[in-house]
Amino acid sequence: MIKVFIVDDSALVRQVLSTCLASHPGIQVIGQAADPLFAMEKMQHDWPDVLVLDVEMPRMDGITFLRKLMAERPTPAIICSTLTEAGAAVTLEALAAGAVGVFTKARLGLKDSLLQLSAELARQIEQAARCRPRAAPKAMSQRSPSPQRGEPSRTESAAPTLTQLSTTDRVVALGTSTGGTQALELVLRQLPPDAPGIIIVQHMPEKFTAAFARRLDSLCQIEVREARHMDRVRSGLALVAPGGRHMQLKRSGAQYFVEVLDGPPVNRHKPSVDVLFRSVARHAGHNALGIIMTGMGDDGARGLLCMREAGARTVAQDEASCVVFGMPKEALQLGAAQYTEALANLPRVISDYARR
Repeated sequence: MIKVFIVDDSALVRQVLSTCLASHPGIQVIGQAADPLFAMEKMQHDWPDVLVLDVEMPRMDGITFLRKLMAERPTPAIICSTLTEAGAAVTLEALAAGAVGVFTKARLGLKDSLLQLSAELARQIEQAARCRPRAAPKAMSQRSPSPQRGEPSRTESAAPTLTQLSTTDRVVALGTSTGGTQALELVLRQLPPDAPGIIIVQHMPEKFTAAFARRLDSLCQIEVREARHMDRVRSGLALVAPGGRHMQLKRSGAQYFVEVLDGPPVNRHKPSVDVLFRSVARHAGHNALGIIMTGMGDDGARGLLCMREAGARTVAQDEASCVVFGMPKEALQLGAAQYTEALANLPRVISDYARR
């Protein structure tokens, strides 16, 4: 049985979530609390496998609680969030602090919405139970003033080999899921302003990717934003596929650009890493670097194999640094990744590739 504890200041949410999860075999709600202080006291007697956590609560907010939890006893946490701009921003703070998933709730028709989404929540809980959450380093878990683009950051001063990249015709494609918000932040923050053009699929609900890109943009020297249809892929820019849309790479002459389009989910995901990687294989070939990172399932593994067969350089994040080793493991088993690298080394991998 997966033991679940619910922390939400809404009695209705706690009641409906408990009722929904009671019908799922293999999941047991062992407790609930209206705020983190009550939760911590109750959890000491029977520690859960997964925490379902609201972020806006009295006495202690969910993010502060999550940071404390990850520092003392890392536990998989799913954030229960509203589909609003403010809700997306605070949820991304929670993901950066170590949460492994997001479950969205509607403000209107809350009870009906939660009942309809109970199967999705159960699926996320089952996935979360297999995660190995990590506390974010202090530099990652809290916002810091954005460095001025074009000026060296502390990271670059310590690692001068990351600067002066020549990237006129190179593309870096990144695919990730569970644990990817932390991982992408670590990688992108270390890249200099002239880093290669980067295209990213991060499995994330609709309306969250724009806030995610804005957060990264505020922390990085490169520009980061949610991709728009026909955006050009260029040096110093990272494009994040919008939630609820697929993103593909195309080429026109010497320039790359992206198509953002609708379509059915692939491998249960939209955006799908496989969709992106296959398009990179077709249109960039040996001019591309593909990196598959932490995530549940197998999305991206076959696409990465297409990239390798087309002459691209392909890398998988290693097991020790993954929150979930699902996607990289599948890629390795298919022979799609040429080698593995620790998360901390991936900025160097991008730098080395761009200089070749």
